[in-house]
Amino acid sequence: MALQDIALQTVTGLGYELVEIERSAGGLLRITIDLPWDPQQEQFVTVEDCEKVTRQLQFALEVEGVEYARLEVSSPGIDRPLKSEQDFERFAGREVDITLKAPIGAAAAGQVSASRKKFRGTLERAEAGGWQIVWSDAPAPKPGAKVSRKREPVPLQALGFTLDELKEARLAPIVDFKGRRSGAAGADVANEPSGPN
Repeated sequence: MALQDIALQTVTGLGYELVEIERSAGGLLRITIDLPWDPQQEQFVTVEDCEKVTRQLQFALEVEGVEYARLEVSSPGIDRPLKSEQDFERFAGREVDITLKAPIGAAAAGQVSASRKKFRGTLERAEAGGWQIVWSDAPAPKPGAKVSRKREPVPLQALGFTLDELKEARLAPIVDFKGRRSGAAGADVANEPSGPN
């Protein structure tokens, strides 16, 4: 059985969502999990969740003979990757970073560089279907600085895209020190070898 299938079957069987699988140098196998989306309440992956998935994955990987040196199961963190249509539905209205596979070309009457691939803005459903990111190129005000009400606001810009045009999309890692925002909490568990020898 393929690693993707083993991880998916194990993680979903325990009631979690498989976000990402990464293999790194040195035999590190990193599995990122999340709780299923519930629009009624915000939930966060805990260390206990990661430990539970780790134990079950170690067993499943050993049975299937998958080689790895170290297994790490973690939450998606504050810069959670967005991979599926459901991820985009879930995080509509949030600040995201996107990277396109190819530059956008001339856009916004020349206000956006033709070679630009990276954007940060608010994720929204586009009227014509698909998705769009909306942003302003106005510099953020400095903390404590007064903003004049007379100053003309910088116009918002929007870029429509499809999931096929994306190289990568992630939640923007914005930290709010005044309290927990509607981001993801970071839980992380790393375990030393217990895979096949």
